[in-house]
Amino acid sequence: MPDYVRWREKGATYFFTMVTYRRRALFHHSHNRRLLRSALLDVCHDWPFEMFACALLPDHLHCIWTLPADDDRFPARWAVIKRRFTDDYLASGGVSLPVSDSRRARGERGVLQPRYWEHLIRDERDLFQHRDYIHMNPVKHGYVEHPVDWPWSSIHRHIRLGWLDPAWPGETPVTLSDVPHD
Repeated sequence: MPDYVRWREKGATYFFTMVTYRRRALFHHSHNRRLLRSALLDVCHDWPFEMFACALLPDHLHCIWTLPADDDRFPARWAVIKRRFTDDYLASGGVSLPVSDSRRARGERGVLQPRYWEHLIRDERDLFQHRDYIHMNPVKHGYVEHPVDWPWSSIHRHIRLGWLDPAWPGETPVTLSDVPHD
């Protein structure tokens, strides 16, 4: 497999997708959602970042982070989040799916996908397009009919802060072009 080079920029804003191993619905269970939340909060405390938007679905997480002005170390943050979640999940009785000998030799376990998707947000239009994609994702996957019906989404905070109308997207279709992240 070729080495993947991530585009890193200090203080930048990024869209991320993290997926469970073999798309297992780990986050369907409240215990596992709490473990992931704890891992995110712990890492954010030690390695600050601002989470602008997020949606947690049963088998994946979409989020947008902004890093501090002097920092581009999102790979380190994700490594700790994933390791902490995996360790806590397994310690609480969770089960790792089988992985190949080569994956096991690299220290991989069958809980979360070893990689994640990231996209450097280019401008305000790109930011809001990805935010809308995140908030529409539970609808796209058929979990709810309206984005506001999904409880594990930042849409509720965006509405509370006045950033989105409570009836969003209303009758106007949302344009979600070229955001193929799940």
